[in-house]
Amino acid sequence: MKTWKLISGILSIILFVVVAFQSCAAGISNAIAENGEVSGSGGILVAIMLLSGGIVSIVTRKGGKGGNIALIVLFGIGALFGFILAGGFSDLRIWSGWCLINAILAVVDIVKGNKLEKE
Repeated sequence: MKTWKLISGILSIILFVVVAFQSCAAGISNAIAENGEVSGSGGILVAIMLLSGGIVSIVTRKGGKGGNIALIVLFGIGALFGFILAGGFSDLRIWSGWCLINAILAVVDIVKGNKLEKE
């Protein structure tokens, strides 16, 4: 899981840049269209969670339960708000899916760690 945390952390930081730019464009589009959607703001929130989760993932790749719990919270918040606030910004569902995958893998790492401790 150390390798996965490093790779997912780096990818999450790179995706932060992509999601942030897309979210700014979606926010401007929402403002021009005056459609009342908040998908651009939701995208910025997901981007911040991607950056935070990516940094925590890299820093805690050799750590224990605490780092995984932080990853579950950060990526879980990103996934939750991304799916709820996506609206017309359909790419936000993809980025939220990435957050969800990372949160699930952090849960798997906790469960796997507990099994190793019992043996």
